[in-house]
Amino acid sequence: VSPWDIALCATGTAGAGENALVLAVLFYTPSLRAPMFLLIGSLALADLLAGLGLVANFAVRYLLRPPSEAAELAAAGLLLAAFSASVCSLLAITVDRYLSLYNALTYHSERTLGFTCAMVLLMWLLCLGVGLLPLLGWNCLRDQSACSILRPVTKDNAAVLAVTFLLLFALMMQLYLQICKIAFRHAQQIAVQHQFIATAQATSTRKGLSTLSLILGTFALCWIPFAIYSLVADSSYPAVYTYSLALPATCNSLINPIIYAFRNPDIQKSLWLACCGCIPSTFSSRPRTSSDV
Repeated sequence: VSPWDIALCATGTAGAGENALVLAVLFYTPSLRAPMFLLIGSLALADLLAGLGLVANFAVRYLLRPPSEAAELAAAGLLLAAFSASVCSLLAITVDRYLSLYNALTYHSERTLGFTCAMVLLMWLLCLGVGLLPLLGWNCLRDQSACSILRPVTKDNAAVLAVTFLLLFALMMQLYLQICKIAFRHAQQIAVQHQFIATAQATSTRKGLSTLSLILGTFALCWIPFAIYSLVADSSYPAVYTYSLALPATCNSLINPIIYAFRNPDIQKSLWLACCGCIPSTFSSRPRTSSDV
């Protein structure tokens, strides 16, 4: 058994447990029903499935005897669907952040829970379609020379996935730049007004920018090297290179709950209530807005 595969399986198990906790908090807390928390839940569900996909891939490779091509393709499809949904959820969160600042006055009336549910459902259907591709022919089981580092995905198809990922990340970065411009404009207006409400909004905006910076920065560090490597490498490259880049990428599912969900004050309150039945006095009592996510 490869130590790298053991590390990936352990990472998947830990990631699945963390994200299951996030989903449990969101599900059992009635106050966490706003569209922004639905997007957090979508990200947590994607990362949960990614963790389960890593565990399933380990089981198919080492525990299933005799080996099954259908099981291998199904495990690969689960990983593709989960990581695609994770990327799309992060993009949706970025778009939601942009709209909450760009249309601050009409955001809550336009971004209804039903509309957000419909968008998330469409996103997941698209990602599930991506996950079915290995079963529909996007595989190299009949021609091992065509395999990419993402076996059983072919090199050409892996290149398509990598390019698509890089384009989506470029879009996220462009939106992030627009968010920064809006935030700086708000800061200039706040400096003139010197009002309590404006000061509260400034604090909220800074917190949102810091959270988004952590998510996108961590996401880039985890995934960009692996995406670029999958563009130039194939199955003939040493496996240690693939493992050394794939492990940080899969760790992104471990990091997301820590830097995103668990930093949210409302989720923190729910966790404190669930664990000890109380809320620490250090928590602020001011109302939360979408900019706090």
